[in-house]
Amino acid sequence: MSVSLPDTLCYLNGEYLPLNRAQVSVLDRGFIFGDGIYEVVPVYGQRLFRFEEHMTRLERGLGKLRIPNPHSRAEWLERCRALVAALGARPGAGDQLVYIQVTRGVAVRDHVMPKDIVPTVFMMTSVMKPASAEQRHQGVACTTARDFRWERGDIKSISLLGNVLARQMSADHDAAETIMFRDGHLTEAAASNVWIAHEGALLGPPKSEHVLEGIRVDLLRALCEDCGIAYNLRPITEADVRAADEVLLSSATKEVLPVTRIDGEPVGHGALRGKPGPVYSRLFEAYQRAKAEQTI
Repeated sequence: MSVSLPDTLCYLNGEYLPLNRAQVSVLDRGFIFGDGIYEVVPVYGQRLFRFEEHMTRLERGLGKLRIPNPHSRAEWLERCRALVAALGARPGAGDQLVYIQVTRGVAVRDHVMPKDIVPTVFMMTSVMKPASAEQRHQGVACTTARDFRWERGDIKSISLLGNVLARQMSADHDAAETIMFRDGHLTEAAASNVWIAHEGALLGPPKSEHVLEGIRVDLLRALCEDCGIAYNLRPITEADVRAADEVLLSSATKEVLPVTRIDGEPVGHGALRGKPGPVYSRLFEAYQRAKAEQTI
């Protein structure tokens, strides 16, 4: 079965062209090895949200892979805005996501990193599919799994097979995410950071090579400070998650989202068992205020 690809504008190696006409070499190391990184920048009202933070992580990831940054921040911003404007001109575009991918480039297949090749740069935009009002009102279900992905979760690599397998596990059970544990401790979900609320405080796993430093990690720290919510990054056990007052997901598309069932069991205690809690409600409202203040 052939898949019909959209004709929205994309950017590939210095050229703007319809997405359904974009092509790369079969010897691109992104295709052969998954040798590259990516970023996803949310766009609200045709304005980029926390663009500088996304660029900082992009630069950090390129440095870890020893790929030269092909553009200045001003050039990245110019290209993002051009794509956002093109999609925004279409009826019903709404909020968007800008996808940025940089691979090491094209070379004869060899595991050793070749020198002096030009990175491949690909960018596209798509309409954002936010969480539904029902999901926000009722919360979402998650499954759990052992974190079987590679050890360098701190790199936003395009090698996402482990994440794909983990996310499919939750999809097979009509759940929103798969929350993962390594050696009995929380790491993250297939495509989200994971948080728990305990006695009114927001807790997340510490920064490490096993956890991607999500853009919302520092954002939620700032939002907690604004809301008077205690915030701490520390080791969180699987037992901590299952006994938490609240469990939350955060990502570019989910923003912050309540988890109300894990492996079929309700999250929380008392009258709020299986329902979104007060920490989520306060952070969601603060997140909406941040969207109006932190876009460019």
